[in-house]
Amino acid sequence: MNRDSNLPLTETVYYILLALHEPAHGYVIMQNVESLSGGSVRLAAGTLYGAIENLLTKGLIKSLPSEDPRRKVYVISEKGKLVLQADYQRMSFMLNTTHSTLNKGGESNENNE
Repeated sequence: MNRDSNLPLTETVYYILLALHEPAHGYVIMQNVESLSGGSVRLAAGTLYGAIENLLTKGLIKSLPSEDPRRKVYVISEKGKLVLQADYQRMSFMLNTTHSTLNKGGESNENNE
């Protein structure tokens, strides 16, 4: 199996890509990431803009024209959607495998403790 060099995504990058399913500028991205992560990921501006530069370079997001020249607007690219979906599938496989492994013989594990 050929693995995408972009995987695995960091938690921060995962939530940024997820947040950019709708076009947004920096402050909105920060708010959406915090909301999507249930408050577990809070981005500082420097972290966000470093990640944005990296994601632009990799072609996972793209910038859009903005009505306000002071605000840059970004959205996930088609490549970004594919990478996000691939990481989702990777994590789903891991979760399913973990669930089935931990629940194998369920009660016998409890008796051994």
